[in-house]
Amino acid sequence: MSTKLVPTPGQTVGPFYGYALPFEKDNELLPPGFPGSIRLQGTVYDGAGHTIPDAILEIWQPDADGKIVQRTGSLVRDGYTFTGWGRGAVGNSGVFTFTTVNPGPTKPGAAPFISVALFARGLTNRLFTRIYLPEDTEALANDPLLGSLDPERRKTLIARRDPDGGLTWDIRLQGEGETVFLDFQ
Repeated sequence: MSTKLVPTPGQTVGPFYGYALPFEKDNELLPPGFPGSIRLQGTVYDGAGHTIPDAILEIWQPDADGKIVQRTGSLVRDGYTFTGWGRGAVGNSGVFTFTTVNPGPTKPGAAPFISVALFARGLTNRLFTRIYLPEDTEALANDPLLGSLDPERRKTLIARRDPDGGLTWDIRLQGEGETVFLDFQ
């Protein structure tokens, strides 16, 4: 064969996903106002600091007691069942919001966290990261993942507590303050 083959770019993960992935109350792991519910919110930024208007986030987390829920029916929001999974689209302003609970530690002394997957235009694969609660400084200091990071990078995984009890956590895909992303083989 004398023809030289040239590599072609891979397909990205969006923005075509908007037709099939959203479903009713997808970002409400619990209804707003449900006892113990909080609002998790944030903004997704690109490398230049501009908001990204068409990303989708998925979150997985334990319940408030640290129990990893293993019930079926994550796509059914009945207003009572906490499944520990949600999906939310980022709005035109780049802001996402979920109604959920503060996750509990999965074992004594562990730092509670929420797992996150991000899908966005221009990404050939989804990105994985975590959101840690800010309060338990001892558990945060002893967390194996956080302990493996430089202190400045560690801060990108810790949410801020809002005056109303909710959490704010922003994602920066590149540049200054870039969020730490995880690599799973």
